[in-house]
Amino acid sequence: MTGGCQCGRIRYRAEVDSDDAYLCHCRMCQRATGGVSIAFRSMKRADLQWDREPDRYRSSPIAERGFCSACGTPLTFEFLEGSDHLDLTVGSFDAPYRFKPTHHFSPETWHEDWLDTRGLPATRVDENPSTRDRWIKAVGKLPD
Repeated sequence: MTGGCQCGRIRYRAEVDSDDAYLCHCRMCQRATGGVSIAFRSMKRADLQWDREPDRYRSSPIAERGFCSACGTPLTFEFLEGSDHLDLTVGSFDAPYRFKPTHHFSPETWHEDWLDTRGLPATRVDENPSTRDRWIKAVGKLPD
């Protein structure tokens, strides 16, 4: 599988052997992404090839995070030592829809109201005139 950052500066190829992924709810991930959780795919470092290495930020005494310094896309979570695995953000894959969450990590800090939002009203991009019209004016089409 392939993936990368929003602007395309950082790209990767990954050998993926399953559809398993997980949601991390820890405060470090919440702060690093600005979200209530983040979806990760854990994998062996040896199964990942970067076309260009991401920038890295030491986000805690035990880990660093790969990201693109040009567009800000979060890409990885990596322990500083003692692991031959790392986590890639599910959203950075070109085809993220195949992944399925198999577990939660750090439920002690999850935001319970955000776990199941299926009952909330939903609006498609093409149904929102303000957003739709801006996309059409800027690039002539809606985003993929």
